[in-house]
Amino acid sequence: MGGTEHLTVRREGATLVLTLNRPDARNALSLPMLVGLYDGWLEADADDEIRSIVLTGAGGSFCAGMDLKALAGNGMAGEHYRDRLGADPDLHWKAMLRHHRPRKPVIAAVEGYCVAGGTEILQGTDIRVAGQSATFGLFEVRRGLFPIGGSTVRLQRQIPRTHALEMLLTGRPYTAEEAARIGLIGHVVPDGTALGKALEIAERINACGPLAVEAVKTSVYETAELTEADGLAAELTRGWPVFDTADAKEGARAFAEKRPPVYKRA
Repeated sequence: MGGTEHLTVRREGATLVLTLNRPDARNALSLPMLVGLYDGWLEADADDEIRSIVLTGAGGSFCAGMDLKALAGNGMAGEHYRDRLGADPDLHWKAMLRHHRPRKPVIAAVEGYCVAGGTEILQGTDIRVAGQSATFGLFEVRRGLFPIGGSTVRLQRQIPRTHALEMLLTGRPYTAEEAARIGLIGHVVPDGTALGKALEIAERINACGPLAVEAVKTSVYETAELTEADGLAAELTRGWPVFDTADAKEGARAFAEKRPPVYKRA
């Protein structure tokens, strides 16, 4: 199990929990954090015992975006990871889920600040839970910057365009209740309980057939921009083979026998 000084990794049953761990900087993105994130996505992809991922932050914040002090030329922690960037110049975009989509469902558990790069990473997750005092927003234009983590493309596909443009062009903060109202997040829970709710959702996912879960997630994303006719055809191609798996047969037997299924990814 991996991890770095700014990214902790632990297992909760079949769930891999990745925690952004730089609370003194509201978990602003650093090189060690990005390396740890990417390694975490790869670990989840490679380990069939992992069926879901929860992404959260330490110290009452999710992620306050890029380390602007480093961007201003004051250096970034973790220079000893610089060789990882040299070997894979795309690593930071993969870490931020811009250029990588994990096979397993990713659930965000947000407390506190989830702004700028934090909101950009959020858009790469699948299910989103937030504490009621969480703050969201894309502040880049206020600082003369561009939200290049994918927001000008993804946000308008995830929430109505009028809301996406307001968020992108004003750079204002959004409460958790407002973020839920426009569809950016799915659950608002009492402060301090977002991780617990995310793990509860993960457990429900973990109890389902893993091959079916992964196929459903893949189908949702790969058909998102297709016409309805093309999407339905692609869905059959992706979904029909699931019915021939041992997992599908186990699910049917368990239902008939009124017992919990035992899936083996077969």
